[in-house]
Amino acid sequence: MEEEEAPESTQDDDDWLAAEIATGLTFASSNAVMLTEAKGLHPMARSIAVLVIVVSLLGFVNGLDFASPEQGVVRPDEFVYAMSRAAPEDTAIFRGTVDDHRGMGLEDVTVIVQWESGNQWVFEETQTNAQGEYLLENLTPGLVRVDLVFERDNHTDVLSNRVLLSPPALFEPYGFTTVNFDFPSQAEFSASPCNNGAETCELRTIDNTPEQMEHPLMDPAAAGLYVVIGFGFMGLALISGGFSIASLRLGSLPLLRVASVLSLFTMGHFYSACILGLTAVILTFLVPRRLVPVMS
Repeated sequence: MEEEEAPESTQDDDDWLAAEIATGLTFASSNAVMLTEAKGLHPMARSIAVLVIVVSLLGFVNGLDFASPEQGVVRPDEFVYAMSRAAPEDTAIFRGTVDDHRGMGLEDVTVIVQWESGNQWVFEETQTNAQGEYLLENLTPGLVRVDLVFERDNHTDVLSNRVLLSPPALFEPYGFTTVNFDFPSQAEFSASPCNNGAETCELRTIDNTPEQMEHPLMDPAAAGLYVVIGFGFMGLALISGGFSIASLRLGSLPLLRVASVLSLFTMGHFYSACILGLTAVILTFLVPRRLVPVMS
């Protein structure tokens, strides 16, 4: 039997394939390489993680400073005074009690508050009630001199102190300062020297202001808030440092970015953590993608 001739289309395909093989173009490589995201952090990101850990340590030390109001570099009164300088006038309320040496409230003690406004001294005064309580409103936050004047047994006894009036906190319209004074006994006033050098005097004074130049009296609640802020700084620092270490172990850039943002709020001494933390946040957005070829 005669062989059947191959269809013309099949013969044409065979001729095309033979021509392609002859020219070497059929299986020519394009040199393209498939890339994928590498596991782990980029070396630049690892350096940023170390920086964030250092910033967290600075924030933790700053928190310890806040939590140690009697020994820290920055004291509560310095912190409150710095805030009071930016506070508006007539936003401080001063209140408390005046007790005698037995702890009983003293009535009719004149409470005189003086402070410097511009180039002059201004003052406000009030008297204690039967329970020894006093209240003064619309004062200017900041350092003031408080004179307690009490007349008894033909003598005028004056107790002087420096007091730091707290500014308004957060969204409150007024800052409250509560200070309870212990008024010395007549024997203590008699033992203090007279201003004119005489042995006896009608006007007897006990002036505590010289020893209160660096650290004036202030509201205990304000000092307590200062300590709470310190523990907040330490907590943020620990979380930030923990996230940084976790980002190194997990190779997570988003986790490192969160850690750098948290470190920003630990503040640090002289705002060191703020500056370095902000730098770390910016650098996390500049980390290049780490790509490696896909292995077949």
